Amino acid sequence: MKSKTLSHRVDLYAERVHEHDLVAGPLVRLACDRHLKEHRQALTKAGHPRGFWFDAAAADHIIAFYETVLKLSDTLNEDGDPIPFLLTPANTFIVGSLFGWKIPERAGGWRRYREAYIEMGKGNAKTPLFSGIGLYGLVMDGEQAAEIYSAATGFAQAAILWLDAQRMVDASPELKAIIYQSQHNLAYEPTMSFFRPVSREKRGKSGPRPHMVLMDEMHEYADAVLVNIYRAGTKRRKQPLIGAITNSGYDRTSICFQHHEHARKVNEGLVEDDRFFGYVCGLDKDDDFLNDPTCWPKANPNLGIVIQSAYLERQVQNAKNIPAELNTVLRLNGCVWTSQHVEAWDMTKWRNECAALTFTDDDLIGRPCYGALDLGQTDDFTAWVRIWELVNGLIAMKARFWLPQSALLKYPDRPYAEWKRAGLLEVTEGTTTDEDLVEAAVLEDARDSGVLEIAYDKRFANHMALHFQGAGLTVVDTPQGFALNESIQSVAKLIADGTLAHGNNLIMTWMMDNTVLRHGRNKEVRLDKDAAKEKIDGPSALVMANARRIAQVPKEDDLTELLVI
Repeated sequence: MKSKTLSHRVDLYAERVHEHDLVAGPLVRLACDRHLKEHRQALTKAGHPRGFWFDAAAADHIIAFYETVLKLSDTLNEDGDPIPFLLTPANTFIVGSLFGWKIPERAGGWRRYREAYIEMGKGNAKTPLFSGIGLYGLVMDGEQAAEIYSAATGFAQAAILWLDAQRMVDASPELKAIIYQSQHNLAYEPTMSFFRPVSREKRGKSGPRPHMVLMDEMHEYADAVLVNIYRAGTKRRKQPLIGAITNSGYDRTSICFQHHEHARKVNEGLVEDDRFFGYVCGLDKDDDFLNDPTCWPKANPNLGIVIQSAYLERQVQNAKNIPAELNTVLRLNGCVWTSQHVEAWDMTKWRNECAALTFTDDDLIGRPCYGALDLGQTDDFTAWVRIWELVNGLIAMKARFWLPQSALLKYPDRPYAEWKRAGLLEVTEGTTTDEDLVEAAVLEDARDSGVLEIAYDKRFANHMALHFQGAGLTVVDTPQGFALNESIQSVAKLIADGTLAHGNNLIMTWMMDNTVLRHGRNKEVRLDKDAAKEKIDGPSALVMANARRIAQVPKEDDLTELLVI
């Protein structure tokens, strides 16, 4: 039946957003305005100009499915039983819109929306919401041989959404009685339907004919292959749904950003796409996510219900203290499409708190020491960095740098000659660094300071590492790129905490200031030499040395002692 007034829970959410009674971002406000405008048109005598109408009973049906059938296995009531899946106002608007809006009655009253794009801050329970949609499509839609897929770039990610659905089945007596479970499959035999996780590498051999495809973390999709395969498979379905949930990303050439932009254009009225629903959270232009908590609900519509302020407060504090965290927090928690690159370190802390830390050679005696060599090529720097764990909890650092004479001639405007006169830079003759000289110096330093391990990159220093190994030193081939993510984060924290005593080496400070990070798809970061404004060989060696430091685990005797205590 058709709604006669704007009194449905979907309408009420849209009205509250429109009246600014609920804080929402610009594109969510436009989505609500779109709903209100079209619903009012549908209620007129002439009806919606293209025949769409809002079926309040259909919207109520899926809302009731969530709140009376579905149970959340990870949240228990006082009696220890799973609680009902009560929809937040924002989630009510999403599922009520997707299942309430219908195409013209003469076509059978099928659902209007065939595609949905939901972009929301991390922690707002997007995945369980879509798990519930999948279960509804499995048992309530009446679709014969319905194929329901939870999809992602990797099978493990796809399985997360499916596992949420499986847990809901286990927690809901009504569903457990009618759904047959097997490995990575939920089956509803009366309609010969199933619900399975799939990914790009595990999508099956036969052509899929999906009734629903629920795509998780779309910002991780490298291309549109998965989207296109499953969209093509819906051609014979009467009311299929291809839905995507995601955090914001950084790649503005990605399929995810294309969906983001399409949702923006549809809600702004720039593009007409009646079969596409977009709910895109985000900030207004002048919002300051790091300093104004009042704008947080714009990216996190379930704030205070599903996600708590204390979590966001901690994330924001990390972003303020650790530059490497900034873009990630803005992207995941503030729904900001950021750049892949971000300054790596808090250089204010480096130049002030860390620069004020002092240590003597006596402080280093007997302390654990780790080293790393970043061997330069042609006119590159060679960097040798040692770090020590001091008794007062500080990390002390010493760095040495070499450069071939040809680099001084090639770059006369750089302060290389000045650094040489100050004794900070060792210049070797010729067009390449004198590796024999470097090897001898590193070997002497390693023996004098009792270096426990030397990290190196086998692509450039494998020959020298063999010599060190022959001299009795422990050398460790250290993978580069995102493999150093943990160490990069650790160095950033040492600087932010003011516990890295770096000795005020001017070359190292210059290189630290040059360093930028590239973000990966899963919050990991790496040093980006290509995007750096200048050389970063010193920071590279520092991160490698620190990787060896944090890789250490207590010896078996130490563990025994701890257990006895």
